[in-house]
Amino acid sequence: MLGSTHGTLTTTSRPARVVACGERPGPAVHGQADGVEDTDVSGRPLRSDIPDLDRLFRPETVAVVGASDAEGRPNAGITRQLLAWSERVGARLHPVHPTRTSVFGLPCYPSVRELPERVDLAVLLVGDPLPVLEELEGSKAAFAVAFAGGFAETGPTGAAAQAVLANAARRSGVRLLGPNTNLNAFEHFREDLDGPAIALITQSGHQGRPVFALQELGIRLSHWAPTGNEADLECADFISYFATRPEVGAIAAYVEGLKDGRSFLLAADRAARHKVPVVAVKVGRTEAGARSAASHTGKLTGADDVVDAAMRQFGVIRVDGLDELQDTAALLARARPPRAPGVAVYSISGGTGAHFADLAAAAGLALPALSAAKQAELHQWIPQYLSVANPVDCGGHPVGDERGRKIIDALLNDPSVGILICPVPGPFPPMSDRLVHDLVAAAERTDKLVCVVWGSPDGTEDAYRTTLLGSSRVATFRTFSNCITAVRAYLDHHRFTDTYSSPFDTAPRTPSPSARKAQELMRPGEQLSEHAAKQLLRAYGIRVPRDQLVTSAAAAVRAAGLVGYPVVMKASGPQLAHKTELGLVKIGLTSASQVRDAYRELTDIARYEGLPLDGILVCQLVGRGVEMVVGISPDRLFGPTVTVGLGGALVEVLHDTAVAVPPFGENHARAMLGQLRGRALLDGVRGAPPADVDALVETVLRVQRMSLELGGALAELDINPLVVLERGQGAVALDALAFCH
Repeated sequence: MLGSTHGTLTTTSRPARVVACGERPGPAVHGQADGVEDTDVSGRPLRSDIPDLDRLFRPETVAVVGASDAEGRPNAGITRQLLAWSERVGARLHPVHPTRTSVFGLPCYPSVRELPERVDLAVLLVGDPLPVLEELEGSKAAFAVAFAGGFAETGPTGAAAQAVLANAARRSGVRLLGPNTNLNAFEHFREDLDGPAIALITQSGHQGRPVFALQELGIRLSHWAPTGNEADLECADFISYFATRPEVGAIAAYVEGLKDGRSFLLAADRAARHKVPVVAVKVGRTEAGARSAASHTGKLTGADDVVDAAMRQFGVIRVDGLDELQDTAALLARARPPRAPGVAVYSISGGTGAHFADLAAAAGLALPALSAAKQAELHQWIPQYLSVANPVDCGGHPVGDERGRKIIDALLNDPSVGILICPVPGPFPPMSDRLVHDLVAAAERTDKLVCVVWGSPDGTEDAYRTTLLGSSRVATFRTFSNCITAVRAYLDHHRFTDTYSSPFDTAPRTPSPSARKAQELMRPGEQLSEHAAKQLLRAYGIRVPRDQLVTSAAAAVRAAGLVGYPVVMKASGPQLAHKTELGLVKIGLTSASQVRDAYRELTDIARYEGLPLDGILVCQLVGRGVEMVVGISPDRLFGPTVTVGLGGALVEVLHDTAVAVPPFGENHARAMLGQLRGRALLDGVRGAPPADVDALVETVLRVQRMSLELGGALAELDINPLVVLERGQGAVALDALAFCH
């Protein structure tokens, strides 16, 4: 049910900061455990510090640089806003301006060097914040907010200026918010609301307005972090901080670009460990959206399929619209864990119930059929000719008297039902008033989730504005789709966190013996031949066919005898990517004469095409199985990623793949297979036996290890096809491409 389980906002204690090697000191953080290796085998961090942002959101002292009280000047309005905010949080505000002696009756100082005390927060309302940051060096100021634009969002020149600004902040020891940010962190938050709150992060301040407005519907907000261009402080810093705040029930984020992939994953990991849901709009799904995001924030958006997979992998709930962000974050912030996954749909109309149930089932929600005993109980109050199997159609009249509450209680008492949803397409007073009253009263007495979809276009009805929105125990929506999206996210989040085990805890920290063998095979800047690529796979225990590399027809015949007929013969060279199209593969050779002829034909084609060869591979012919592809590809944000999907000649046509960002464990490798449209092929179709899924998962994990250990040397890897044989018989990499950095 919805309700308050957390306390109000308080300032936490500030433990001493643990400073990692090469890291600048700054505000206090919660650091890593002593003696724990904090980087994986690739050198990337396995833990991140939590910046102590208390002094940003609840400072004791504030300096406003560029303060003004001149009527009609933009800075005057901002200064007035900051003065009111400082009073609310109990901070002392010091105006700074080179030509003023007072601002709004407060003493004004010519520069930050002249301030009478150390400041926690400096708000820079100046066109060029660089000189002020340089003045702050040695001042022990904790945070600065740069309001000015004209930096990375404008192009290369602005990006260079932003880098200078970031370096100045680093030298000064001040953590910088912005530039190109709004001052939304200093808005007037309602203090009369209770219950778990939403903490909001936006890279575009205006996009946070709909979530901030939830306060007018009685939903509490605790923080708003407008990160702007993220020259220093970034989205990940705020996720890490908010995930540890006792009053935060959910984190809502509007993200245009991620500054650093690993830091984002570590922050999402921290939220998952604390079971705090993160709901995010991430723009850049399309090329047009990606261009817009880059021009606005000056950051890379990353390949969207990788971003999507990374978010899913670490439990971040991605939604498309700001309305979905509002509704999903509000539900997840306030709803307690589900008692059961089953959804019961209750309506006064069979058509409404059927429509909603159809949409909910299509979205993957479970609508269990109610037991015969439960249906008989409901028919005490509902006419026999109406269906009560789920959805439950009461026909309308029972909601107008005492029967309505009895029906609701009976549904909530069913052990298979964890969520009750009542769609109300439009008001029909006085019965709809009575229905809403009964739903709210029942929600007060249950720990199950009660949702109402109030579909009235008007939205001014007392049943909606007062009764529904006045209840913290009922989740109220205005559309079917947003209700379904939020409920699905709610169930997914709890399923995810109930079984979550951080992959960073078990990520490899030291190289395996395979890494040393593999490094010897690397050829910087080159593509490896198939023979060398298969040696790379062998080094990591990935099975390949028996084969021999030969340089003469006679040697090919001897090799065929050793490998065993029938054989496959393939040209092997460092520039061969698509051998089949060039006729450089011969399959099913059964005699010495065929082998000799194939050798001559393959070498003739290579000579004609001008392709250098290191030899001809004589390979074992592997039996039939499910053809898969497993590979490594680079991502500018997240580094090496691992892909698995349906392989073979149609891999680029089918495009049925799943991607993951290392590190991940066996369970996630199996979950990747579940994302494939062709997953049923591995289970056996049309009489085919089930494939060796365990061997496929093991191959994916070994490729992941390669990506971690060889990421600096191995740019890309493509195993296609990987033939997954019958269960218990393993998986064999028939071909491989490898490209070195």
